[in-house]
Amino acid sequence: MIEPRHLRVLRAVAATGSFSAAARELGCTQPAVSQQMKALEQSSGTPLLVRTGREMRLTQAGEALVRHAAGILAGLTAAEEEVAAIAGLRAGRVRLVSFPSGSSTLVPTALAELRESFPGTRVSLVEAEPPRSVEMLRAGDCEIAVAFRYPEVQRAAGVEPAVGVGAAGVGAAASAGVGAAVDAEVPGAPAEGTAEGSWGKDDLVVRPLLSDRLVGVVPEGHRLAGAGAVGIGELAGEPWIAGCPRCRRHLVDVCEAAGFTPRIDFATDDYPAVIGLVAAGLGVAVLPELALESVRAKGTATVEVEPAVRREVVALTLPDLARVPAVAATLARLESAARREPRP
Repeated sequence: MIEPRHLRVLRAVAATGSFSAAARELGCTQPAVSQQMKALEQSSGTPLLVRTGREMRLTQAGEALVRHAAGILAGLTAAEEEVAAIAGLRAGRVRLVSFPSGSSTLVPTALAELRESFPGTRVSLVEAEPPRSVEMLRAGDCEIAVAFRYPEVQRAAGVEPAVGVGAAGVGAAASAGVGAAVDAEVPGAPAEGTAEGSWGKDDLVVRPLLSDRLVGVVPEGHRLAGAGAVGIGELAGEPWIAGCPRCRRHLVDVCEAAGFTPRIDFATDDYPAVIGLVAAGLGVAVLPELALESVRAKGTATVEVEPAVRREVVALTLPDLARVPAVAATLARLESAARREPRP
């Protein structure tokens, strides 16, 4: 009979490529990993790994078992947690993944409420941007993913996507004379509208949390500082500071919809760094309001950008996991925390 602990070891070996690396990830010894893999192969009745020198690869049977392991382990986790709640143990564990600005605003409030109501529930937090966070959820590496996505943008007539920029990815270099290079889009990263780049309608449970508006950030002495609202086209001639790959792609789409391609001189997903670059007069940026709540905006001014752009922030889980009491309670607290966020 195949045991769950053996499946976890197989997944670790497949992900890391060796017994020693898998042992480090799992916090055990290399001989222990080797023994469990032998036991799993005996249970399966067929080899799962082929060893060639220092390299190791999965057999066809091994690939099939790894493919099914995430769903099996997620189902077992759901069963164990639900049984524990029915037995009255009042215990549970939730692994939460969130993007950085969600981690610093929504998540702390939600987890403080959860601990007050259910002190026996343990929650761990790891940060990841979508689509990586959604991939982690589908792979069984977390129970809840707090993620976001942007609406599709219609480009202005006659405006073509910039080479290496836009829906296909941001790969443009910084402008001549500027020493900072723009981070390239991750090769092979899914486009916004694909199933891999967002969340499907059937395979995930989607809990809407809030609509997060993007605002313009300019240096304190900028010509538009103090303006109530500005059209994004008024920033066409400015150097730009862009964020994570998904945010960068959306910035390019929005600007091209307004009839221009932004000149991106700097790219960083660190919001304090964005604020510092803007405050130093090195460019302008657009940031989500959630991000601005968690950083000191010293030396900068914010302006409303028209047309208004908002990103949809949601909490995601799997249908089986949504019935687990600890997961359901965490989702409810995230929704409560989102309602408390001040929205314009």
